[in-house]
Amino acid sequence: MGFLARGFVRLHKTTGDQVWQDKAEFALQWLVENQLPGYSGACWGNHFDYQSRGFYLPKGVPTVVWTALIGHAFLDAYDHFQKDPYLQIAVSACDHILRDLGTLRDGEGTCISYIPIKDTQVHNANTLGASLLARTYSHTGNESYRELAQKAMQYTAQHQRPDSSWYYAEKADSHWIDNFHTAYVLDCFKHYAQSTGDDRFNQKLTNGYEYWKKTFLLPDGTPRYYNHKTLPLDIQCSSQAIDTLVFFHDRDPESLPLAAKVAQWTITHMQDRTGYFYYRRYSPWLVNKTPTLDWGQATMLCALAGLYQLL
Repeated sequence: MGFLARGFVRLHKTTGDQVWQDKAEFALQWLVENQLPGYSGACWGNHFDYQSRGFYLPKGVPTVVWTALIGHAFLDAYDHFQKDPYLQIAVSACDHILRDLGTLRDGEGTCISYIPIKDTQVHNANTLGASLLARTYSHTGNESYRELAQKAMQYTAQHQRPDSSWYYAEKADSHWIDNFHTAYVLDCFKHYAQSTGDDRFNQKLTNGYEYWKKTFLLPDGTPRYYNHKTLPLDIQCSSQAIDTLVFFHDRDPESLPLAAKVAQWTITHMQDRTGYFYYRRYSPWLVNKTPTLDWGQATMLCALAGLYQLL
């Protein structure tokens, strides 16, 4: 619902059609009504038990990834519709991050935990939390948001590898490097810089972006999954690549043409004749065509709406 809301806001900004505002407000209201209870602020998580590579997450436990991404949807809506309750939800989500999530000190940096029930350090989760804090700070001037955001970005900046990549996380069992998690991190460094005016991480961001574009995007627009291999072809790699390239259009004149290539490749290779997008392609003949809403339909709507704004 958060990705749908962001897509609908973008479509309203582009077309002015009331139907998109109505859809955006419906999705945002649904999110307001489906916050998880028992925490210090607005937060969201899965409504099912989930086992990731790194930890088991019972249903009803919030994650900073979902909370931050949804928080950005509310900030998008606030920026566009100028309705204060949307900003207040983002503020509430930031309060949840500050009060309910553990942190780990590491050198000059601090890592925000992925979940509240266990200290779990993951770079994209850490930076997503920081990006929401920084962006909300730009509206409220709350120094506690900016301070934790800076320390969290410092944590991930200091762990950038010599080739300018990032591991998924620093634990020994999390040393893979993939497309969309790297793109999340890049978006967050850009949000932080834009929201705070702090350019201390600018070279890290530039180097990381060039590494990501060179490593994960083939000339024909194919989005590779890992740094060392292309397969599986995953719809999230497509949607996040489009979204990140669009976000970086003010820094990179090649980004929009490349985003259009990724979009065209995805439509050709990952879209069903009925309109929905496939989950994952393992080979030319082996395709998982499950029409997942969160992992595919909503993210592609959001990404294509962003591209539509600028083409």
